[in-house]
Amino acid sequence: MKKLFTTLTVLIAIACLPLFSQTVDTIQVFSPKMNKTIKNVVVLPAGYDKNDAAKYPVLYLLHGYGGRYDTWVNGTKKSLPQDATRWQMIVVCPDGQNSWYWDSPVNPSMQFETYVSSELIKYIDEHYNTVASPKGRAVTGFSMGGHGGLWLGINHSDVFGACGSMSGGVDIRPFPNNWEMKSWLGKYKDNREQWDKHTVIDQLDKIQPNSLAIIIDCGVNDFFYNVNEELHKKMLYMNIPHDYIVRPGAHTHDYWNNAVDYQMMFFSKFFGQK
Repeated sequence: MKKLFTTLTVLIAIACLPLFSQTVDTIQVFSPKMNKTIKNVVVLPAGYDKNDAAKYPVLYLLHGYGGRYDTWVNGTKKSLPQDATRWQMIVVCPDGQNSWYWDSPVNPSMQFETYVSSELIKYIDEHYNTVASPKGRAVTGFSMGGHGGLWLGINHSDVFGACGSMSGGVDIRPFPNNWEMKSWLGKYKDNREQWDKHTVIDQLDKIQPNSLAIIIDCGVNDFFYNVNEELHKKMLYMNIPHDYIVRPGAHTHDYWNNAVDYQMMFFSKFFGQK
């Protein structure tokens, strides 16, 4: 009887294992505009087969200042491979190199807007089974990456059909001496027009009706909370549809670990629209 019980236990354990495993790859993609190679993590859902006819939507997930290509999968959200399987999407995490995901007007080595929205997109669509249209692409991130998610989504709605931000620096002007931004835009006091042109809250007039699905998330104890509140109010005034989530929390990886669950659900619903 004991032997039978042991055998049944083993069989049940085997039956509960996933039929396929998730794949987490680190790839290098050359940027012609910056003349350098950039590392990226690509997370494939369980069951993905490059020889299959199935096509998958892609979520581009951006890290914050001081992070790198593997910050999400090795730190912020270690369950990302399982989440990619749950929502049946490919997740791509590029290395943003503290760039704020702009094309810097003063530093040719920091052209990450072009890299993410064009060069990386082209590579991923050529090498993976993707839904190669705005209906199958979303971009979001935390902190600097939250700024990047909205910046790229708003300025490239022909590429991304949905975008988001978690604790994003959505108005950079209250922070003129922080996070190397003056290295990419010039000093604020000497380049105010440049800073105005490169802050998310001043991009809203570019959003065409029904062209972009948007989700914004920020904790009430975050130092970016006030600028997110102002962005939300301005979007309401301009009648721009968006989901806006506020909950207790600060500028922490624990907060983003939770916030990205809601964002992936939001994007999954967007991807499911016909």
